[in-house]
Amino acid sequence: MRWKIGAVTVTRVVEREESVFGPDVLPEALPENLAAMPRLAPHFLSLDGALRMSIHALIVESDGRKIVVDTGIGNGKHLLNPHWRALDSNFLHRLREAGHPPESVDIVLSTHLHVDHVGWNTRFTDDRWAPTFPNARYIMCRTEWAYWANQPENPDEPIMTESVKPLLLASLVDLVESDHMLTSEVRLEPTPGHTPGHVSVRISSRGEEAVIAGDVMHHPSQVLRPEWTSHFDWNQEMARETRRAAIARWSLNGGLVIGTHFAGPTAGRIVPHGDGFDFSF
Repeated sequence: MRWKIGAVTVTRVVEREESVFGPDVLPEALPENLAAMPRLAPHFLSLDGALRMSIHALIVESDGRKIVVDTGIGNGKHLLNPHWRALDSNFLHRLREAGHPPESVDIVLSTHLHVDHVGWNTRFTDDRWAPTFPNARYIMCRTEWAYWANQPENPDEPIMTESVKPLLLASLVDLVESDHMLTSEVRLEPTPGHTPGHVSVRISSRGEEAVIAGDVMHHPSQVLRPEWTSHFDWNQEMARETRRAAIARWSLNGGLVIGTHFAGPTAGRIVPHGDGFDFSF
């Protein structure tokens, strides 16, 4: 799946797609509440009322640079989620098939440092966790790393040890501000709440606009019901207010909104609808 925004190309490479019982992610995404959103089926809702979701990387090509936004779960990671633990997927093969071998990547950007966004930062080789993208700089928001660097790590889910700290040891990490410019067409947009330093990615090229939302929204239902928060939000009230403001802001220019966990078709536009908004795809 690929999109053009002016001179910028964005390509989705899927690690896995899955159907999830709504309240496992969004407590208010009960089947009876989702039934009021029939237009989201079958793309974003399964026939039995589950959320259809995706875990994927987005490759942004701009100004001759190749940027991977978020890297998914990764193979062989020690994780608590039994569906994600010790995966053995062909994600890197899919990445190469899409024309983006790891050696060709210039920048790896983490919108935040949750387990399903940093996993392919590293892979296990020669008895150690080594950078997957050897020629890339790994970009992280300074606020985000400062938070996680001071949190105790669960020995049963050593996310930082396996997927982040090896990059620091290899001196491949650049800590940046939340409005950092990656290229003349791509910049970060601060959207805190899901985590302290969470960022989205704004693309502006030749009069066209797009944004990679990150986890401001886990599912398109949150465009219709922005008050729905996630179990995984660090600060639910901040996440709610950030989401409301982002939805209103992103609706103004009619730009493309590319969801980090939205199943195919993954991208659409936020449009006014009654007293709120809808997701047009």
